[in-house]
Amino acid sequence: MISVQNQIVLITGASSGIGEACAKIFAGGGAKLILAARRLERLDRLARELAETGAIASKDDIYLIELDVRDSPQVEAAINALPDNWKAIDILINNAGLSRGLDKLHEGDFQDWEEMIDTNVKGLLYVTRYIVPGMVDRGRGHVINIGSIAGRAAYPKGNVYCASKAAVRAISEGLKQDLLGTAVRVTEIEPGLVETEFSNVRFHGDDEKAKNVYQGLTPLTAGDVADVVYFCATRSPHVNISEVLLVPTDQATATLVHRQSV
Repeated sequence: MISVQNQIVLITGASSGIGEACAKIFAGGGAKLILAARRLERLDRLARELAETGAIASKDDIYLIELDVRDSPQVEAAINALPDNWKAIDILINNAGLSRGLDKLHEGDFQDWEEMIDTNVKGLLYVTRYIVPGMVDRGRGHVINIGSIAGRAAYPKGNVYCASKAAVRAISEGLKQDLLGTAVRVTEIEPGLVETEFSNVRFHGDDEKAKNVYQGLTPLTAGDVADVVYFCATRSPHVNISEVLLVPTDQATATLVHRQSV
């Protein structure tokens, strides 16, 4: 096990869910955090919480970026504008992602498609493209991509979301191949059902539909996923955990789930 003490960790989508949980566990390990998300007020709140609980020693251990990963020029500007003491990113956690809608392909909403592809695929590519060259130059680094069980097989009405997460899986495998011969590691984490804002976002704020997704079972928490991310990041430098499929005990596949009657 290696320490993340004073390592610089950039987390996208850090304002809630898995990203927020990753921020907390890496802060607890002594890392310096670059937290990026569209909702800056949520990042401010998280930073205050980390400071008040003593998870970070001082405000100098955290750097906040209001960022929409779908905007390539914005990503480039944000990375280039990092102060010199924040530029040497050791760990990149590509967590920003979402699902929109649950429709048959021939009935799908174009805007939902655009948002998923632009965030889950293109956003991940933009951030990775601007950060990995520095890792290669410094001879160290770790890219951790948050994929999904949905990337392993399509499920009914999940078409475009599943395709976007299959792309994350392929990109992760391709990046590892391209970085062979360097010390930069690549990991993809593929969670199953995790109770976060995910379903609420998918159903455009319909709380009742979102609640039903987790009815009668015990889903993963954001903290469960963050634990696995942290484990992967703290293995010995010669160990690369390429892929982790992480599901609740009540789930076997993307569609096969055991629910207690209520």
